[in-house]
Amino acid sequence: KFRSNIMKKIFLKDLKEKDKFEDIFLVVKKEMGMSKTGKPYLNIKFMDRTGDMEARIWDDAEELSKKFERNDFVKVKGSAIAYQGRLQLNISYIAKADEDTVAVRDFLPASGREPDEMISELKSIVAGIKDNPIKKLLTAFLEDEEIINLLKLAPAAKSMHHAYLGGLLEHILSLCGLVEDVTRHYQNINKDLLLAGAVLHDIGKIRELMFERACDYSDEGRLLGHITIGIGMIDKKLEGISDFPEETALLLKHMLLSHHGYLEFGSPKRPKTIEAIILYYLDDMDSKVQSMQALIEKEKEMPSNWTSYHKLYERYIYKGKYQGEKSYTDENAENDLELFKK
Repeated sequence: KFRSNIMKKIFLKDLKEKDKFEDIFLVVKKEMGMSKTGKPYLNIKFMDRTGDMEARIWDDAEELSKKFERNDFVKVKGSAIAYQGRLQLNISYIAKADEDTVAVRDFLPASGREPDEMISELKSIVAGIKDNPIKKLLTAFLEDEEIINLLKLAPAAKSMHHAYLGGLLEHILSLCGLVEDVTRHYQNINKDLLLAGAVLHDIGKIRELMFERACDYSDEGRLLGHITIGIGMIDKKLEGISDFPEETALLLKHMLLSHHGYLEFGSPKRPKTIEAIILYYLDDMDSKVQSMQALIEKEKEMPSNWTSYHKLYERYIYKGKYQGEKSYTDENAENDLELFKK
C-alpha cells in the first residue's frame, strides 16, 4: 500500500537504473497498448520540473487505468530499468493524488528567480515612470490581484522561449533592462511608452496559456490569441482612467498589435513608430537569445561542440570548443566546418 500524505522527495533526473521509488508525478501522456501476446498495457509519460520519462504498467493495466487520467497528479510506486539505452519506469501501483498537497512548482519547470522578488522589481520600475497616465495604467494592472497571481506563474510561451513558470515575468524584466540600455544609447525615444510596451506586450498570455498542468493553450487563447486578449485587457483598465490621453492609448496599443513584426508572424500591424520598432527587435532578440542559451545549457554535458538540430531556427547551435573533458581534435574541426555549412 502507498503511504498517505507523501510529499515530493525524488525528481526524475535523479533516478538511476535499478532504483525503487514511490512518489508523486504529473501524467502528460496516457495510452493503452497491446503486447505481442495480446495482453493490454499502459504507456505513460510522467513529468516533473526536471524533465519527463516514459513508464509502463504491464499488470492489471485496464483496472489501474480507471484510477487516473492524463494531466492528473498521481501517486506512483515502481522501479527504474534500462530499456533501449534509456531509462524507463515500471509501475506496480498508481492512483490519483490529493491535489491540495501538491506544489505545482515541483512538477513544471520554473524560473530560478522568486516570483515575489520579480514582482517587487517590476513595481519599482513602474514607480520610476514619470508619465503620470502611463504610470496609472500600469499601476492598475499591478494592483489587480488576479493578474498578479497569474503573472507570477505564467510562462512566456508554450515551448519557444522562457517556457517555464515565471518565464513571462522574467522576460518582461529582461525587456525593461534592455529598454534602459537602448534609451541611453538613442536620443528622442519615449522611454515611458517603451517601458509600458515592454510590460504589457505579452500580458494576454496569462489568459492565452493554461499552466496549472503541462503548459497548453486555453480555448480563449486558441480562438483569439494573446495580442487580441491583451488589447481587451488594456481597454478594460483604461475605462477606469478618465484623463488618459487618446494618442498615448493609440501608440501603446499599436505596440502590442505590431510586436511580432510581420503579418505572417501574427501581428495585425507592422511596427510604424520608433518605439514599436525597438520593442519588436528587443522582444525578438530576448526570446531568441534565451531559447538558444537554454538549449546549450540543456545539452552542456553532451560531448559534441554543437547542440542537436533546432527546428525553429533550422540549424545547429555552436556551443564552443571546450565542453567537458574532451579534447578538440582535427576531426572535431572538420565536423564543425560541415555543421557551419548547414
